[in-house]
Amino acid sequence: MYLLVQAHEYHKHAELLDQSFRLRKRVFADQLRWDVAVSGPYERDRYDDLHPAYLIWCSDNRQILYGSVRLMPTTGPTLLYDVFRETFPNACDLVAPGIWEGTRMCIDEDAIACSFTDMRPDRAFCLLLLALCEVALDNGIDTLISNYEPHMRRFYNRAGAEFDELGRADGYGRFAVCCGAFEVSQRICNKMRLSLQIAQPLYAGRSFAAREAEVPVLLTA
Repeated sequence: MYLLVQAHEYHKHAELLDQSFRLRKRVFADQLRWDVAVSGPYERDRYDDLHPAYLIWCSDNRQILYGSVRLMPTTGPTLLYDVFRETFPNACDLVAPGIWEGTRMCIDEDAIACSFTDMRPDRAFCLLLLALCEVALDNGIDTLISNYEPHMRRFYNRAGAEFDELGRADGYGRFAVCCGAFEVSQRICNKMRLSLQIAQPLYAGRSFAAREAEVPVLLTA
């Protein structure tokens, strides 16, 4: 199942968030060797203290974490502007209520292999991308901004996502870091479902059928 955890619900999903910070440490610090803030078994930085929202993929009993993404509004502090400012042109204004930043997207390949024996890691990543698109669409977000290494583009394309690569810069690690603006729309969501052969929504948010008749309930910062 896929959950959107906001600040007022952190206490309800404390164990899953704990697993998420542990997973981030294993992926970004141990495997990728990124220069990230590590405290014991956790990867956690100052942006996690700003009450972001987290998309959590977990087992139906909410005991096992499979993946997570951090979501933050561009109207507040973001990695995009504070750390990766060199990855997009000065002419780009990426601050708006409908533009959100997605960071720290990762999956637990071992947990997924145990629970979904036939699922490849690349498909698991693409499913999390689709759920992210659904969550964004469900909450009135029209653009997601993400920084990524160049090889990740093939996963985005495989998932059916559409994005504009705004720029890239060296000096952040072993590879260049790109900045992409991802369109969020019902058309894109349908395209991604078709690409991944998913018939029903992954995220159990508000009814997709009723969305167009409703005013979006925006995420709170």
